[in-house]
Amino acid sequence: MKKAVIAQAKGTFELVCSDIAPDKSISHRCAMFSLLSDQPSTIKNFLLGEDTLASLSIIEQLGATVKRDGGDIEIIPPKKLTEPSDILDCGNAGTGMRLYAGLLSGVKGHFILTGDKYLRSRPMSRVADPLRSIGAKIDGREEGNLAPLAIRGGELKSFRYHSPIDSAQVKSALILAGLQADKTSYYKENLLSRDHTERMLNGMGAKVETKEDGWIEIEPLKSPLKPLDITVPSDPSSGFFFAIATAIVPDSKTIIKNVTLNPTRIEAYKMLEKMGANINYIEKENIYEPIGDIEIIYNGQLSAITVEKNIAWLIDELPALSIAMAVAEGTSVVKNAKELRVKESDRISTVLKGLTDCGIETIEYEDGYEIIGGTLNYTTVNSHGDHRIAMSFAIAGVICGMEIEDTACIETSFPNFFDILSQITDIRN
Repeated sequence: MKKAVIAQAKGTFELVCSDIAPDKSISHRCAMFSLLSDQPSTIKNFLLGEDTLASLSIIEQLGATVKRDGGDIEIIPPKKLTEPSDILDCGNAGTGMRLYAGLLSGVKGHFILTGDKYLRSRPMSRVADPLRSIGAKIDGREEGNLAPLAIRGGELKSFRYHSPIDSAQVKSALILAGLQADKTSYYKENLLSRDHTERMLNGMGAKVETKEDGWIEIEPLKSPLKPLDITVPSDPSSGFFFAIATAIVPDSKTIIKNVTLNPTRIEAYKMLEKMGANINYIEKENIYEPIGDIEIIYNGQLSAITVEKNIAWLIDELPALSIAMAVAEGTSVVKNAKELRVKESDRISTVLKGLTDCGIETIEYEDGYEIIGGTLNYTTVNSHGDHRIAMSFAIAGVICGMEIEDTACIETSFPNFFDILSQITDIRN
């Protein structure tokens, strides 16, 4: 376990973030989806974080050959996925475990997915139950709800599944299963979750179509997909930490370069705009994802906000957005966010505990919270192994100083976070 002591910012700053971590969600999918082709895939700017490297290790265990030159990777898929001789370790990645569960459910063989102690405590029935209903054989602890998951893959039936959970991980797992089913399958969620899977698979030639009524039609694969040839954009979720820092430190400015501008990924920036930040978007062209730059300029005192829609688009950024709420004028409200309780930590309780210790008044609800804006004070915050909690309170430290316990988790998604933060303030480990 590591810790970091964050000092108050040196003063007004200007950042050009050209080395924000590559997008984790897209990097995971690049590794997995390369297995759906019979030709080598070329991936540039792959995230070299612990979780995404675990995904690369897993595809090697399944028979792929991975050639690496830093973040530039060539993946040569096997002619046929092989049954691994050992367990498949997903690290801390819920995306890895849930998507691999969908992919491997349709592959003949025996596969065991595990992860670190935090991942082994996260619910898996949301994916395992619908997969079991179409023929997958999945077992796990606590009546199949917790990892390690033992999967015996094989033939899958088509399905028509209306998910009670708006989750890109659940949706992606079922889409990957549907590609291997006997007939056309259909999937629906109440509110659109992040759609990287649909975009990337369609770019590879799959037939995954979202209808006007919200149902996603998934055609089984009749032949291998086209290989990927992609440069992974930077992660707007990672860049958002520095957007928050800019919005709360007077007269500061940041440009975040080459991030995905997918509407399902920049909702947090839209919320920060509503709070009063000055944000501009400069879009470029790309066949898989809209990509561009985001410019954030300090624009004065932030105002409180109510967040209750598109929560699935905000699930990773709400901890950081809560830091902005803590210094905004008025009472901010978050609703319909029960999904925060089953992330790397219970993000509702961990965020509010940290803010309360900083001297901010909060009110906790089962599916959300209220934050009464005030003045942040120095304290010690335990991240509980959640990288986004650790980074969010590190950003809070920019205006009040902060000690963060358990910062090793940041390596899972943003290995150079402290390198960038050190341009704003001093850090002691």
